[in-house]
Amino acid sequence: MKILAPILALLFFTQAILAQEIDDGDKLLNRPAERNYDVILESGYLKVGGVYQNFPPYSYQVDGEPKGIDVELGRRIAREMGVEFKVHWIVPDENLGDDLRNNVWKGHYLAKRRLADVMLRVPYDKTYAYMQDSTGEYINEQVVLFGPYQQETWQIAFDPARLDSVETVAVFQYHPIGVEIDTLPDFYLTSAFAGRMREKVRHYGNVAEAFGAMRSGEVSAVMGGMRAEIDHELSKPENAQFKAASNGFPGIGKQVWDVGMAIKHTHRQLGYALEAIVDRLVRSGEMNELMSGQQLRYSVPGYYRDFLDQASLARAEGVISEKGSPSASFLFGGVLLPSDEKTCSPPGGQLLVLVSARRIVPEAGKVPGSLKRRQENRKQETWRAQP
Repeated sequence: MKILAPILALLFFTQAILAQEIDDGDKLLNRPAERNYDVILESGYLKVGGVYQNFPPYSYQVDGEPKGIDVELGRRIAREMGVEFKVHWIVPDENLGDDLRNNVWKGHYLAKRRLADVMLRVPYDKTYAYMQDSTGEYINEQVVLFGPYQQETWQIAFDPARLDSVETVAVFQYHPIGVEIDTLPDFYLTSAFAGRMREKVRHYGNVAEAFGAMRSGEVSAVMGGMRAEIDHELSKPENAQFKAASNGFPGIGKQVWDVGMAIKHTHRQLGYALEAIVDRLVRSGEMNELMSGQQLRYSVPGYYRDFLDQASLARAEGVISEKGSPSASFLFGGVLLPSDEKTCSPPGGQLLVLVSARRIVPEAGKVPGSLKRRQENRKQETWRAQP
């Protein structure tokens, strides 16, 4: 019965999701529809995936209405294409490859007709895109990763009543810190510095619960999965007394990464159209406006930093308007924040594999304490811990 219960729950949950979404697959052959660019325009709607269930501030529901940054971005893209926005909710699987297979190019075995036209919140990483297996075959040949629209990083929030500042994570050898259980920050805090912070780590179901613990005095700080998660909580009136830290994360590997989109490899024309829309949103500063409108900081993807000049970067991050005049500064939690605040990856940091989020699973056959590989279940990366 213990084995059947989660299987039945998954079947029920899948049916509940399918009941909310349009079924345009081939019922006779039990396979998804081949929705290329022309078919999408003719159908009058765009199915946007990458919107994960209960993942604020990126994607979540309020009274049954989809909300979040990725939801709003999906709506903006659909409007630019002149079609209706349709949400394609995703439940995270074991790794990113599974999510791409289930939602972009093949379909889940429990719902073979259910595919998104495009998937958002996919790490834009060429190493992963061209990763090969032991036979030399490309692992991700069925999908195309493209169109970076945001840069993410890790973030800590702290209580100034308990800590004067957080210049280094080493302070959490002496002060309790909250973290969402089974995420990369969880494994980082319990293993970095030879495990010296382990005894001060407190686990919670999600970032919101960890902030509740900080309000009650159980912990002095909270480490979120990503910066926008912390910003989302800091924007709430009940968390106004807390501040965002400015420390780095030595040993975590890559500390900033670009987030983009994914489509099926046969739908290149759709990809070109989507990339043109997102490129304009980034360059014009509309992507920054979309995030700052929800009191979230925005950083231009590193992809654009390779070729945009300083004036163009300033426009994209909202420092100057389209007309070239200075724009309003972003006031966050009573503090004037720079539009681009990030740290550098430590020497030797190495990306190993991208996996699916909410949980971290140690490499098969390895002792978890060694953490040769970290797997984070929110579409981030798995990193090698540094000495």
